Amino acid sequence: MPLWPGPQFVGLVTMIEAAGGVVWRRSSKGTLKVLLVHRPRYDDWSLPKGKLEPGESHRQAALREVEEETGLRCDAQEELLEVRYADRKGRPKRVRYWAMERVDGSFQPNDEVDEIRWVPVEEVERLVSYPRDARVVAGLRQLA
Repeated sequence: MPLWPGPQFVGLVTMIEAAGGVVWRRSSKGTLKVLLVHRPRYDDWSLPKGKLEPGESHRQAALREVEEETGLRCDAQEELLEVRYADRKGRPKRVRYWAMERVDGSFQPNDEVDEIRWVPVEEVERLVSYPRDARVVAGLRQLA
C-alpha cells in the first residue's frame, strides 16, 4: 500500500511556455483598437502568440511571434495578464502577454495567419474565439 493514499503520480507533464502581444493603436477619432489575427488552421480569432524557442525569453518570443504572424515589428511595453489553460492536446500551457505598439512593417497573409483586424476594444469580447483573450485586452484598457 502506498504511503500516500491519494492518486498515483505516473509522470511529469511539462508546461508549454508561450508569449504574445496585444498590439494597439488609437484611431483618428481617438478610439482604442487592438489587433486580432485569424488562424485558418483553427478557424479562430485570437491575439498573436506562440511558443518560446530554446534560450528565448518570454518577451523576446512575444515580439518574434507578433512579427512572424502579423508582419509588424513592435515595441513591447507593459506586461499584461498571464493566462493558463490546457491546449488542444490537454497539456498545460502558460501565455504571457505584453502591450505593444507598431514600429513598422505591414501584414501579408501567411501559413499561420490569413487575415488581421483592428478592432475597437469594446468589440473584442464579441469577436474573439476564447474569452481569455478578452480578459487580457481588458488589462490593456486599464493602462490606456
